[in-house]
Amino acid sequence: MPEEPAIPPWITHAQTDRVPPLLPTARPSALGRQVLAILLSLCLALFLADAVVSLVDDSLILFFGLHWLAPIRGVVFLLAILLALVVYGGMGFTPMIPKRLFLPITLFSPLAALAAIPFVIFCYSRIQQVAWTISLCQFLLGLCILRRVQGGFKFRWPPVAARLLEGRRFSWLNLGAFVFVNVLVLPPAAIVYLWFCTTVAVDHFSEGFVALRPGGLTMQVRTYVRNDGKAIELIPMSHVGESAFYQMVAESFQTNATVMLEGVTDDRGLLTNKITYQRMASSLGLTEQAEEFQPSRGELVHADVDIEVFGTNTIGFLNLIMLVHAKGMSPETVLKLMQYTPPPQFEQQLLKDLLQKRNRHLLGEIQARLPESERILVPWGAAHMPELAREIQKTGFRLDQTREYTVIRFGSAGNKREGISHLKNHGKSQ
Repeated sequence: MPEEPAIPPWITHAQTDRVPPLLPTARPSALGRQVLAILLSLCLALFLADAVVSLVDDSLILFFGLHWLAPIRGVVFLLAILLALVVYGGMGFTPMIPKRLFLPITLFSPLAALAAIPFVIFCYSRIQQVAWTISLCQFLLGLCILRRVQGGFKFRWPPVAARLLEGRRFSWLNLGAFVFVNVLVLPPAAIVYLWFCTTVAVDHFSEGFVALRPGGLTMQVRTYVRNDGKAIELIPMSHVGESAFYQMVAESFQTNATVMLEGVTDDRGLLTNKITYQRMASSLGLTEQAEEFQPSRGELVHADVDIEVFGTNTIGFLNLIMLVHAKGMSPETVLKLMQYTPPPQFEQQLLKDLLQKRNRHLLGEIQARLPESERILVPWGAAHMPELAREIQKTGFRLDQTREYTVIRFGSAGNKREGISHLKNHGKSQ
C-alpha cells in the first residue's frame, strides 16, 4: 500500500477537509507527443499508400499497358507530398521527430526524381522499368520503417507510438542546423547536380553539336569532306539566339557554296497561326532566327518540306503550340493545353514528321546538288544534326574540321562579336 502523503503540521485536523486532493502528475508535453505521433503515423501511412498505388500502377503499365490508376495515384501522391513537407518542416522546430526514420520518407520523392535523371538521359526507352523499380524501393522502404517503429509487423494504430518521441520540444541548435542545411547546403548541391545533368543531356542528345558551358550555349559547326574534294558543312542553328551569332554564321558563307535553307512551307494554309518564336526571343532578350539570319552569299536553295506531308495529329499539335507562342499563356491557351490529350504513339509520329521526314527530304536535296556543288552548307536546327551527320558519313564523307559559336551568352561579360570559341582540324584520321 502506498504511504499517505504527510500533512504539514500547521494545518489542523479540521482544516484537512478544505485541502484539495492531490492529482496525478502529468508531463506537459504528453498531449503534444500524442498529436505528433498521429501526424507522423499519417505521414508513414500515406507514404506506404503512395508506394502501393504507384507499384500497382507501374506494374499495370509495364506488363499490360494499362493506365487505370493514374488519377488515384496523382491524388495520393499529392497528399503524401504535402504531409511530408509538413513533417520535414517540423524537424526544424522539434527534435522529437526521429530523423533517422522520417528523413528517408520526406526526402524519398525528390531524391528519387533526381536519381532518375541519368536514366531518362541514357535509358529513356526503359524509363517505365526505372519507374517500377523506384516504386518497389519506396514500398520496401516503407515496410522497413513500419517494422522499425512497431518492433515488428503488428499493424497497430497509430503505428508511431508517443514513447518514441522523447526529447526537447524546441532547440535553437536544431533549428539553426536545419536552416543551415536547407539554405546553404542542399540548394547549391541540387543546382550543381542539375547543371551537370543538363550539360550531359545536351551533349548526349545532340551528339556533341550543342554544348552547355558556364559562359553560354555553344553550337559546333562540323565540316565533312570526301576524297573527291566535295565538302558538306553542318551548321546547327537555334530558333532564338544573339544577333551576333546569326550575323557571323551568315558572313562565314562562301560565295561559291550551295546553302540548303530550312523552313517548312504551308501552301494549303493548314496552320492556324504563323510559326514564330518572337515572344520567346523578346522575353529572353534575344533575337529570332527568322528575322536576324539573312544569308546573302552562295546559292540559296529551299530544302524543306511542306506542312501537308505531316500527319493530322502533328499539324493539330503544332497549331496548339504556335497558339501559345503567338498569344502567350492566356486563360484560353491554358485551358486548351489542359484539354489536350495526345493520341497513342503520338511521340513517335511527332519525331517522324518533324525530324525524319524532313531529314530524308534534305538528304535527297543534298545528293541532287552534290554533282554540281563543291561545298554544301546546311544551316538547320541542331536537332537535325545527329542523323544528318550519320547519313552523310555513310556516303563516304569524313569529319575534317570543327569550330564553335556561342549562341547565347550567360551574363554580360565578353564581346558579343567573339562568337568563335575554337577551330579544330581533324584530318584524314577521322
